[in-house]
Amino acid sequence: MIEDKNPQRTTLENLGEFGLIKHLTKNFGLNQGSSVVGVGDDAAVLDFKDKKTIVTTDMLVEGVHFDLSYMPLKHLGYKSVVVNLSDIYAMNAKATQITVSIAVSNRFPLEALEEFYEGVAMACQIYNVDLVGGDTTSSTTGMLISVTALGTAEENQIVYRNGAKPNDLLVVTGDLGAAYLGLQVLEREKEVFKVNPNNQPDLEPYSYIVERQLKPEARKDIGELLEKLEVKPSAMIDISDGLSSEILHLCEQSDVGCNLFEDKIPLDPTVISAAEEFKMDSTMIALSGGEDYELLFTIDQKDFPKIKGNPNLTVIGHMTEKGEGANLITRGETKIPLSAQGWNSFTS
Repeated sequence: MIEDKNPQRTTLENLGEFGLIKHLTKNFGLNQGSSVVGVGDDAAVLDFKDKKTIVTTDMLVEGVHFDLSYMPLKHLGYKSVVVNLSDIYAMNAKATQITVSIAVSNRFPLEALEEFYEGVAMACQIYNVDLVGGDTTSSTTGMLISVTALGTAEENQIVYRNGAKPNDLLVVTGDLGAAYLGLQVLEREKEVFKVNPNNQPDLEPYSYIVERQLKPEARKDIGELLEKLEVKPSAMIDISDGLSSEILHLCEQSDVGCNLFEDKIPLDPTVISAAEEFKMDSTMIALSGGEDYELLFTIDQKDFPKIKGNPNLTVIGHMTEKGEGANLITRGETKIPLSAQGWNSFTS
């Protein structure tokens, strides 16, 4: 489906591992004051002074997490960074550095990796993080990507998953379900393309949901917004595996229950129309779709006036005593127990 705009193919074997790393990272500078030494020595040197260090790592595997028949390599580089930064922001921390490691088979020329690193560089620039290390190696099974992200926070500003209390309000950023539906559109067009390679898909009507799948954004802005509003969440998590899974994580870690109201779940109009087109239930997509990379957090009820009416934030429920369980209150006011039906890489 994706035209090869790079007819030139430079094989990797002549560069060697260190030559390849040097080539791919030559345009990456250091902008964070905490980055003392970056790529080029045996290890990076970072100086965070008196702040706490936050570390997270994620692995992306071709055929499991991404499909290169419709995922441009530049977008993949960008997304690989963003999904890790989202975990840093979910701790109410500031992202500062990343390392990127990739393994590729011999079907990838140098030009393909340059494209991937263009996406990495764009994410570094937009989110103001430094690339300070990584590794490259060969693979017999396609492409594998491992990204580690580091961040900092004052100890009293870090937000964990275990701080929610009964009667806290449950708040979500942005809207949900678009990334999953974007994936459905791309998978459908891939099947059409297999049958007729001359058929070029018209993705214009689906631009929002396709972009949410191919080029998601991490909510760096939310930590800054909450600080300005003088609101500190009691618990927080990012939505990578679906709303229901993440709510259950918060409930389990915080030892509480939850009432989630179906009619409060924020859905973009394109999500509702695409769900109808695919004959899917938009609520189930929001609950189980995943890859939204929005933030889900709880706040004390007294902070409600501070966030009321903010277009970035939606109150979707409240926490309860543990014995009440985690429930979805439907539009018909029926109470249904929430189940974790989010994405699981270990199921086929």
